[in-house]
Amino acid sequence: MATLQQCNRVNSGSEDDPTEHKDWERWLESHARGLLFFARQQTRCEQDAQDLVQDAVVECWKRHSGDSPPPLSLVYATIRRRAIDLARKDERRAGREAAVLREEQQIWFDSGVEERERDRLLQEAMNNLPLIYREVVALKVWGGLSFAEIAAALEVPANTAASRYRYGLVELRKLTKGRF
Repeated sequence: MATLQQCNRVNSGSEDDPTEHKDWERWLESHARGLLFFARQQTRCEQDAQDLVQDAVVECWKRHSGDSPPPLSLVYATIRRRAIDLARKDERRAGREAAVLREEQQIWFDSGVEERERDRLLQEAMNNLPLIYREVVALKVWGGLSFAEIAAALEVPANTAASRYRYGLVELRKLTKGRF
């Protein structure tokens, strides 16, 4: 963690008074470990904890009037609130991802009554394909992309896309053998 004095110099260009923020430096040095420990208890990973501490200190610094550091309880409360916000954001994202996953398991094909059983079997077979094959088969068959376009979309060589397509078709034949 850069010292507050270093951050201040970068942000304001003020290098005239090196003692200007000594209180902040001492405060940060004496409380940083405790703040980080508390943030670790509130988050799922070290990087999130470090971000929370930094954001909370900056936020409290901006809100607190004067050159003296804010009350320690305010910083802890800010860390806690930001951790709750982060957890809510992560839960919403997980919910959206789960919804997308549920949508993937819905019927993919628009067919008549007589074709629904075939479509369900094909969908089941596609769901059982390994992801690397499923994405290439879906992009080739339903997306109508060339192997060069698939390669660009998946960030793999075109030959890899082509071989995954071939292997995917072989796997699909195995999964649908005797069903069609």
